[in-house]
Amino acid sequence: MKSNNVKDRYGLLSIGLHWFMLLLLVAVYASMEFRGSFPKGSDTREALKTWHYMLGLSVFLLVWIRLAINLAGQAPPITPEPSLWQMRLAQFMKVALYLLMAGLPVLGWLLLSAKGQPVPFFGLQLPSLMAENRQAASWIKDIHETGATAGYFLVGLHAVAALYHHYIVRDNTLQRMLGGRK
Repeated sequence: MKSNNVKDRYGLLSIGLHWFMLLLLVAVYASMEFRGSFPKGSDTREALKTWHYMLGLSVFLLVWIRLAINLAGQAPPITPEPSLWQMRLAQFMKVALYLLMAGLPVLGWLLLSAKGQPVPFFGLQLPSLMAENRQAASWIKDIHETGATAGYFLVGLHAVAALYHHYIVRDNTLQRMLGGRK
């Protein structure tokens, strides 16, 4: 898979996947947050849980495509170049976000498996990753929820950093992911 990045910005495929993944993550989080507004066992609550599972697994699939695209091409440089500590912090944040997008769906899949529940994916039922185990389900749920909470902070920090670079530092960090011409 060849990257379509250009000299001063990411290519349209990278940009499109970045913003689509943001919308997908918002939908994943919203489906679980809003489910609490409906009575337990109600059709709407169950539908929101199912959408959470399916959208989360969609994130899992797309993160691998996005990773392949990123590895296939070189990221456009940030101008002016940030300090070494900022570059290292940005790399750490990127790794943390990718771990979040790959790890949380796997934990969710493991959780459903451990609970002995079906794993729906747009008309398919995915296989269980483990045998039913209520004790394991309890600690997997705790890890999944802690990771999801960390995700709020990671995505928020990512957005704040992009805005900081755009409005305070005035470099091209955000502009590279917005596309268009200078």
